[in-house]
Amino acid sequence: MRLLLAAIGLAGLFHASQVVAQDNPVVVELYTSQGCSSCPPADDILRELAKRDDVIALALHVDYWDYLGWVDVFGKPEHTARQQAYARAAQATMIYTPQMIVGGIDHMVGSRPMQVMDSLQAHANQPSVFDVNLVRSGDMVTITADPGAVGEYDVQLVRYLPLETVDIRRGENAGNEIDYANVVTSWIVLAQWDGQMSLDITVPAEGPDAVVAIIQQAGHGAIVGAARLR
Repeated sequence: MRLLLAAIGLAGLFHASQVVAQDNPVVVELYTSQGCSSCPPADDILRELAKRDDVIALALHVDYWDYLGWVDVFGKPEHTARQQAYARAAQATMIYTPQMIVGGIDHMVGSRPMQVMDSLQAHANQPSVFDVNLVRSGDMVTITADPGAVGEYDVQLVRYLPLETVDIRRGENAGNEIDYANVVTSWIVLAQWDGQMSLDITVPAEGPDAVVAIIQQAGHGAIVGAARLR
């Protein structure tokens, strides 16, 4: 496996994948930290995934490694809280970095590209529960979806920065300049939805940051629909 990955490289691996369901993008969340020496390989993987139209790759920087000597400039306690909520939903006893969560349900070490790709393939082969539409008009965005499977869902709005470079001067990654892709700047639950009536929500989305709409089963369950405006 190591020889294969070395031969084709990360970029070759991710762009050669057969995941082609661009109408049903798979949401990948990476929980990472600039203070974690194990995270840069996962950051590299997410940066390759961020280039793809069939994947919505999101980097959520946590704050629980800040005590190691470098405060992550993108770290947010809200991201740590979201990861903790996922752990409770999965009945896991701990959280860690780098962790990837694919489609809201597959949890894995984020630096294992083959495992990530297998999960992406499995999710891409599944039909979307909801087709989400996202339209911008000035500083407002409108999220719509037709009714479908009845349930309890969170309608969420995510903003992110496409690419940021950080010169890390202290901590475990001291001396490294690292490129971070799709750095989440905000993640807001807009509403709860039961899936029975058509969804139609218009909300402010000021500024140049990319916009993502996500419909997820309540309680940090499966992501059942998503759309993006870059």
